[in-house]
Amino acid sequence: MDATKRGRVRVERSGKRVRTYLGGRAVADTTRALLVWESPYYPTYYFPLADVDESALKPTGTAKHSPSRGDGVVHTVTHGGAEAVDAALVYRDSPIDELRDHVRFEWDAMDAWFEEDEEVFFHARDPYTRIDILASSRHVRVEVDGVTVADSRNARVLFETGLPARYYLPKPDVRLDLLEPTDTATHCPYKGTAEYWSVNGRPDLAWSYRTPLPESQKVAGLIAFYNEKLDIYVDGELQERPKTPFS
Repeated sequence: MDATKRGRVRVERSGKRVRTYLGGRAVADTTRALLVWESPYYPTYYFPLADVDESALKPTGTAKHSPSRGDGVVHTVTHGGAEAVDAALVYRDSPIDELRDHVRFEWDAMDAWFEEDEEVFFHARDPYTRIDILASSRHVRVEVDGVTVADSRNARVLFETGLPARYYLPKPDVRLDLLEPTDTATHCPYKGTAEYWSVNGRPDLAWSYRTPLPESQKVAGLIAFYNEKLDIYVDGELQERPKTPFS
């Protein structure tokens, strides 16, 4: 993949067939999608206008300005009897050459997204993100404010590009009496939807994927804790608290 950078924006050509649906029908279907990193965390798909059903795009007469990408003309998407208001930006004169005559759809406004024939959830996958889940017999102990809340030699260690190792522990090895469920939920295109618990009175320190996506099945039902916000000991050694966006 060839990459182009302008300011904080990075652009690459994807090798996948990408589709997005509204009203039960494909609004866009391309093998020439662009991956555009508008923020450093994950990319967004841009579709060539030629691979979009232009009859579904209704201009609103307004534009959204980006210092790097230029002016995207706002469109409402109407397709298959459904309407997504202000859900598309069409870049006809972007200062980034690759983005000219491309369309960006708001992910959550569309009904479904597919990479090849597999549905993708929450946002586009980053081709540079990898997840490895490894069984470990190392002794993992989790402590919150001096109280041991988990103690295990049966961890699954999840290694994800750009993030610290996460220790997923079996529930029998966790002090469940110290966990209180919260209403928080987060979503990941690699792992799925996580549910959260407060730990010893501190909010949203632990989470679990009850029904993770296929590539993350090894952590189904296990509980992980934020390394950034509590103390984790591995084989008796206190781990340094990492600095991440979750700190």
